[in-house]
Amino acid sequence: RRKEALLGDAMEAVIAAVYLDSGLEVARALVLRLWGARIDGVAEDARDAKTALQEWAQARGLPPPKYVTVARDGPDHAPVFTIEAQLTSGEAERASAGAKRQAEQAAAKALLIRMETQDD
Repeated sequence: RRKEALLGDAMEAVIAAVYLDSGLEVARALVLRLWGARIDGVAEDARDAKTALQEWAQARGLPPPKYVTVARDGPDHAPVFTIEAQLTSGEAERASAGAKRQAEQAAAKALLIRMETQDD
């Protein structure tokens, strides 16, 4: 793990150097060239949580889950949203993130994991 951390630190330094020397677009192009496919995969996984929870609920004859904003904390330039994903059965999970969409996805994922565990 220490080696991975050192490699991560070194890559962060390289990206920072490219950014400082050549600007945001060049640094962005470098990151996308090196990790674009992985970044797309992470984004796809995140998008799937709400859909997966909705499909899970639908398969059990439940209406789609609701997403309720429970709190908005932090300064205006760096808000933190707390969202609760709710099923009509009363089950719910909360998650917080810097964007509503991210918090909804995280709450959906947590609720889906819990519900699938209960199904077993």
